[in-house]
Amino acid sequence: MLGAVYIHVPGAGMSDMTTTAIHRRVAALRAGADPTCIARLPGGWAVLGDPQVIPGYCLLLPDPVVPHLNALDGAAQSTFLADMAALGDVLLAECAAVRINYAIFGNVEPALHAHLFPRRADEPPALATLQPWAWDWLSAPAFDTTHHGALRDRLRVRVRAAIPGAGL
Repeated sequence: MLGAVYIHVPGAGMSDMTTTAIHRRVAALRAGADPTCIARLPGGWAVLGDPQVIPGYCLLLPDPVVPHLNALDGAAQSTFLADMAALGDVLLAECAAVRINYAIFGNVEPALHAHLFPRRADEPPALATLQPWAWDWLSAPAFDTTHHGALRDRLRVRVRAAIPGAGL
């Protein structure tokens, strides 16, 4: 995992709206304390997934955090979805992907977040047609700056070049 553990203690100053992992991760991103950070985008944060179940797996986290896509107004929805598509374009190029699997659920963590999985032609045949949650997440490598930092940094450069307003 990320090394930092975020624990919610009822009555300890956190509101009920800050109890999800998404809220805690966005707070860490704002504080500059999340090593998976690729970039701050107009509608949120691009981060590498932890674990890296599929190399290049990313998430897009909105800022501010909202419960679901429909809680955003029309302009903010468009911005979030445009950021998601642009991040997908970056992943296609950097990861030599043949397609990107996109997913927005919010069932386990009831806060908007999008999963982006770059799928490559060289995936094991037994996994190539499976949705990403069918892969072995428990055996997937946890994000580690030593192993994944170079990919994060290359994505950072591409994101800044491709998405107006992207930065740290």
